[in-house]
Amino acid sequence: MIALTAAEIAAATGGALSAVDPRTVVAGAVVTDSREVEPGGLFVALPGEHVDGHDFAPVAVAAGAALVLAARPLTGADGTDLPVVVVPDVEVALGDLAAAVLVRLREAATAPGGSGLRVVGVTGSVGKTTTKDLLAQVCGAVGPTVAPVRSFNNEIGLPLTVLRADEQTRFLVLEMGASGPGHLTYLTRIAPPDVSTVLVVGQAHLGGFGGIEAVARAKSEIVQGLLPDGVAVLNADDLRVRAMAALAPGEVVLFGQSEGAHVRAVDVTLDRAGRASFTLRHAPVDGPVQDVPVALRLVGEHHVHNALAAAATALAVGLPLGTVAEGLTAADALSPHRMHVVDRPDGITVIDDSYNANPDSMRAALKALAVLAGRDRRSVAVLGEMLELGDDARTAHDAIGRLVVRLNVGLTVVVGEGARAIRDGANHEGSWGDEVVLADDVAAAEAFLRDELRPGDVVLVKSSYGAGLWRLGDVLVEGDA
Repeated sequence: MIALTAAEIAAATGGALSAVDPRTVVAGAVVTDSREVEPGGLFVALPGEHVDGHDFAPVAVAAGAALVLAARPLTGADGTDLPVVVVPDVEVALGDLAAAVLVRLREAATAPGGSGLRVVGVTGSVGKTTTKDLLAQVCGAVGPTVAPVRSFNNEIGLPLTVLRADEQTRFLVLEMGASGPGHLTYLTRIAPPDVSTVLVVGQAHLGGFGGIEAVARAKSEIVQGLLPDGVAVLNADDLRVRAMAALAPGEVVLFGQSEGAHVRAVDVTLDRAGRASFTLRHAPVDGPVQDVPVALRLVGEHHVHNALAAAATALAVGLPLGTVAEGLTAADALSPHRMHVVDRPDGITVIDDSYNANPDSMRAALKALAVLAGRDRRSVAVLGEMLELGDDARTAHDAIGRLVVRLNVGLTVVVGEGARAIRDGANHEGSWGDEVVLADDVAAAEAFLRDELRPGDVVLVKSSYGAGLWRLGDVLVEGDA
């Protein structure tokens, strides 16, 4: 975080100082985990379902935290008062602090010799994290770039990411997630984007929205939250996303395969490892059409869409087309449990995509499995529950089971009662015998796979995070099952 005094932090958060000199300088990292405290940093004492950050404030101060953001005055184990900014709501105060810091950074960025900071917001029902990772690598090759670790995309993770930026930061790439209406409005109030990118309106978190049209309205909040001269980067292939152009305050850049998209992929091919190559075509409104080659390192044809989104966004912040193509070709998969492909020494290939799942990402992963296995290797799909689908849950899982059969997946292991409809759908579509197995839980699936897998198999592990299959993903990657 940029250096601030305790008094400035109190002013930004509407807090009151307790047992701290107002002139105390806070210049270290802002963290919510006492184990991550750095000397001179700020510890944010967030209350939680299972633990209360206030209980760890003494440990944080002992580790070097200069200040604690808390809901009440605090004392250490020896009865000594701790240096605290007392606020009514710690989570809200964290967002207020991030907003105030970003205002300062933008002012510094426009001064002579400033960084020219550009803030990007990325949202969508699928592909946010991968697109964020691609964009961060493309921008990072050009100048200092800050982007979320993992999926820090909510009301806590986003302000923590903003607070990692400093006066040298040229690109601040923010992943913005929403599980209900108003969430993106809140996040864009903290960090109004210069560029807002919307990937897909899909079936993720339907239970929290009440329907696909409500999802579209919620995702459009990131466009409405743009700065007055901001640019909307929209998926031309998704009609609900494309319609958000009417809400944009200024320029609109379209990406996708549709005619009329400003950024397109043509001549897409896949190698035997499922990695896509294509010609990246830029057809701006006011300039000549340009083509450059791109060869992705990421596995799965669906990553072409993520790469186009990253490319269109990078162009919108001013990067040259050649630099964008070079960055995409050099980019790796960064976040764990997302299409992480490992070739084990025993001849088994594991595709660990177990971080999260919804119907769109599940279909994409299964198609990637089919491509990677080809005709010579057995495909094995280990599938768990897709959460937060509301009333559409059974239908959505049934459809995945039917797709498994249509893709001719050799063996499907359905894990947990919540995913049972995948097996039912496969059976209704024509699966028979031992092609589809229902495992009661992750442990049962692990035991089954330990005896069943053989050299040459290509294994996909896919479910929502809460279903717990990421643990099985770790086991399979390490070769313990």
